[in-house]
Amino acid sequence: MAHSNISIFVPHIGCPCKCSFCNQFSITSQHYSPKPDDVDKAVSDALQSKRYNAKETEIAFFGGSFTAIDREYMTDLLSAAKRHIDNGKVSGIRISTRPDCIDNEILDVLKRFGVTAIELGAQSMNDEVLVMNNRGHSAADVYKASVLIKEYGFELGLQMMTGLYGDDNDGAVFTANEFVKLEPKTVRIYPTIVLNDTYLAEKYRIGEYIPQTVGEAVGLCTRLIPIFENAGINIIRLGLHTIDTDEYVAGPWHPAFSELCENEIYRNIILSKLNEKGNYIISVARGEISKAIGQKRSNIDFFESLGYEINIKEDNNIYPRSVKIERE
Repeated sequence: MAHSNISIFVPHIGCPCKCSFCNQFSITSQHYSPKPDDVDKAVSDALQSKRYNAKETEIAFFGGSFTAIDREYMTDLLSAAKRHIDNGKVSGIRISTRPDCIDNEILDVLKRFGVTAIELGAQSMNDEVLVMNNRGHSAADVYKASVLIKEYGFELGLQMMTGLYGDDNDGAVFTANEFVKLEPKTVRIYPTIVLNDTYLAEKYRIGEYIPQTVGEAVGLCTRLIPIFENAGINIIRLGLHTIDTDEYVAGPWHPAFSELCENEIYRNIILSKLNEKGNYIISVARGEISKAIGQKRSNIDFFESLGYEINIKEDNNIYPRSVKIERE
């Protein structure tokens, strides 16, 4: 059974600055600070699922900068979560925080309360880009915090963004390669979305920031995905899970962004193996057929436009991201 999170969002609390892109209320649709009782309720609700598996479930505190919030408030939330570890209802606790809010003292606290995984919102490994987006930390902070987290035995996760103000595709590839050097277990990739009440929205409206299109963001992510996969790093999120659409201004928001990336990867794989135009049978791994066909049959239509008639089917003897091509 796949890993799952019981997510508790702690928006904006603890952040020492407001990043250029940040409006977490619009991302989470949550305008209040969770209390220990909310942790208990979230676990209780999760237990109602017939597919619930305690051994594969963590309580996850996302949003804001968890290790920078008021210490008593933080430990109250952790205490509530740890009770559910102690009674066997969850396997651990996952948090997200800033790279400059990690040190030995805070890691000792997290270890004591049963935290198992720490995700760092690094976003970029280019100091100039970090300054332009008011991140308030440096790439050196990411390196230092990552090493320390792993020395303490926590699972390390890193989060990056594409299309940041002042960044470009080569910069995103550089960030991905620097992540690989730090050997995290997981990564998340978020294309930058412009939301109301942000510095980026101001820059966009005066023409000083041009966000990626969906197609551009997908194209870049299909370059980034193999970098992580070839290094054995698990990509656990591609694109934002949800946003408040009333606050959306611009940028590559799509509810099935990850699927679009998978579609393009298969399109490129198949295209690289086709020769002369004609009719073909394309065999893919079981469970991969929808990715190969593409959303709304986009890959089928693409190949038809190039003069290829293709029929895609499943084959139990083929691995994911592999294809077998036969002429009809």
